[in-house]
Amino acid sequence: MELLLQQIMAGLANGAIYACMALAVVMIFQAIDHLNFAQGEMAMFSTFVAWQFMEWGQNYWVAFVAAVVVSFIAGVLIDRVLFRPIRNAPVLSQVVAFIALFSVFNSSAGQIWNYTIKSFPTPFGHKPLFGISLIDTHEAGMIGVTVLLLLLLYVFFRGTRLGLAMRAAAANPESARLCGIRVGWMTALGWGMAAAIGAVAGILIAPVVFLEPNMMLGVLLYGFAGAVMGGLTSPGGAVVGGFAVGVIENLAGTFIPYFGRELKLSIALIVIVVVLMIRPNGIFGRRIVSRV
Repeated sequence: MELLLQQIMAGLANGAIYACMALAVVMIFQAIDHLNFAQGEMAMFSTFVAWQFMEWGQNYWVAFVAAVVVSFIAGVLIDRVLFRPIRNAPVLSQVVAFIALFSVFNSSAGQIWNYTIKSFPTPFGHKPLFGISLIDTHEAGMIGVTVLLLLLLYVFFRGTRLGLAMRAAAANPESARLCGIRVGWMTALGWGMAAAIGAVAGILIAPVVFLEPNMMLGVLLYGFAGAVMGGLTSPGGAVVGGFAVGVIENLAGTFIPYFGRELKLSIALIVIVVVLMIRPNGIFGRRIVSRV
């Protein structure tokens, strides 16, 4: 029973990171109707930026905020410089642009910081929380920071004019334009926020997986699985899906003999396939009907 509870709590901690990635994926998808295959590499690069600030003598939280701000600005620039000119291009052209962006961030991180695995600090420590072995302080910190971030985003999208404008631009761009909303800039802000959320995920998971240019490949796959499970049209559903994938991954890797640590990534692929077969729109996603 104690092992079961440990795996559930560890799954929730990992699921907090997957929820961040799933939310970032959904925000980009709602803005441009495509999955951002470079989301994980953008998060990885932002984590290296935070690490560099700490190498320059800044404390953890200054580096954290600086990396998030840099990521937000970079996300806005990526949309305005790269994807705005090809917004009406064929789908394959946009997919190629995402793959190119993936390669640029991955190779640039390797060139600047090399491929040596680096340790990344945590301000929370790794002691058992309240002396209980079910969860340590870093895992609790990951859950706490993620929940706080999600609450802030909920308030932003539900209670501010800018948040409502972004929701309107994502839901119905043509009607939003008629209301005077600058849809292009709302899309750019969505890119910036998705990049910032990804940065938070990368910085929180780095002490667990260690820092190196390929650190986010598996995390992104789990984030995709969470987004598909919750629904690519539902940010809240993506968050729930991310937490669910984290728990499923840990339980399956521990209690199903055929998986184990080596095959845990296949769990994400299984989740994606099963959800697409049973409920293609995701658990909380809405059915999209196009008039022809």
